[in-house]
Amino acid sequence: MNPLPDRTVIIGMVATLGLVFALVFWFVRLNPSQPPELQWRDSPPSRPAPARPLLPGKPSNAALI
Repeated sequence: MNPLPDRTVIIGMVATLGLVFALVFWFVRLNPSQPPELQWRDSPPSRPAPARPLLPGKPSNAALI
């Protein structure tokens, strides 16, 4: 079997690369990306943060005010 000429190989590579770019841009245009929704702002907190236990011998913040 004779090897293909360089010109044929280069044309085939350029055609394949062009086809890949065309498919990628076509699918991106059909389904444009949408910004993600900020779900952490939409929902209220599930439960309050647990209170830190007071250390013995240390005054609480309420006592300092």
